[in-house]
Amino acid sequence: MQKITVFEVAASAGVSLATVDRVLNGRKGVRPATIERVQAAVERLGFRRDAFAAALATQRLERYLFVLPAAGTNSFMTALHETVRAAAGAMADQRVAIRVADYTAFDEAALAGLLAGIARDEWNGVAVVAMESPLVRHEIDRLVEREVPVVTLVSDVSPSRRSTFLGIDNKAAGRVAASLIGRMAGGRRGSVALLVGQMTLHDHADRRLGFEQVLRREFPELALLPTIEGRDDSAVTGPKLRSLLRAHPDLLAVYSAGAGNRGIIQALREDARRPPPIVVAHELTAHARDALLSGTFTAVLHQDQEQEVENAISALRGLARIDAGFPLKPVRTQIFLRDNVP
Repeated sequence: MQKITVFEVAASAGVSLATVDRVLNGRKGVRPATIERVQAAVERLGFRRDAFAAALATQRLERYLFVLPAAGTNSFMTALHETVRAAAGAMADQRVAIRVADYTAFDEAALAGLLAGIARDEWNGVAVVAMESPLVRHEIDRLVEREVPVVTLVSDVSPSRRSTFLGIDNKAAGRVAASLIGRMAGGRRGSVALLVGQMTLHDHADRRLGFEQVLRREFPELALLPTIEGRDDSAVTGPKLRSLLRAHPDLLAVYSAGAGNRGIIQALREDARRPPPIVVAHELTAHARDALLSGTFTAVLHQDQEQEVENAISALRGLARIDAGFPLKPVRTQIFLRDNVP
């Protein structure tokens, strides 16, 4: 009989892989009704855990490496690390070993060096949060030449020989941000601030491109200010936005296309202008949720990192020809306002 996997349990129960892991391991934080759904799916599918067999069959152990930026104070990256660890726990009894290797954020040499050190026979596949860099592109291509499948998630690098990118359409996300700001501005004239982590990140560059396209084409009354690079660090974004607010009394809106939102929130709350700026940010972290509820943020665009990790594992298993994989679910940009915060 075909072995039932935790992916199938999660799909049948209509929950995430991390939730299945919590239920199977008796961890707290899951509602009773959700526990019942997972347990019903386990019984319906005939799922059986197989830890002892995995230990006895190490020659068949699947090994996948996730190469991620060190989280630091970046709440989204912290959640991404936690999601990969949850997937590792959930897949351990499926003879699947998942590990994380992290590199200093925005350091292309560190990322390229980490990729260069990956041995051909060590991993069945690699998932990497990439960045635009000839060094990084070269090392990804070398891995593929050595028959190590590579996928990118969250942020891509192009052109490269990676198999696929797993994440939201970041140009579309930037276009959505511009449409929200333009419509909420209601024809008023003024300037707009755009903050990114760093333009070497493919996702941030794409968001800026989509944002600028729509703003210039559909809302010419709004003047886009020079892009600010905040390195996804609140200690950088806060002071830079404060300076911008002082220098531009006509500032109507802020688009935060990266992280470092805690610094942005603090700077906005110190600003006395009325009405306050329209603010569109990314990722529904705890701080972004609070900013939405308090009215500091107007809208938050979100991507489902759990779905991205599940897609990455499924894609790598298919590329490694170990498992046919499951159909990848599209990761769409979700829009949250104060009225629909989960």
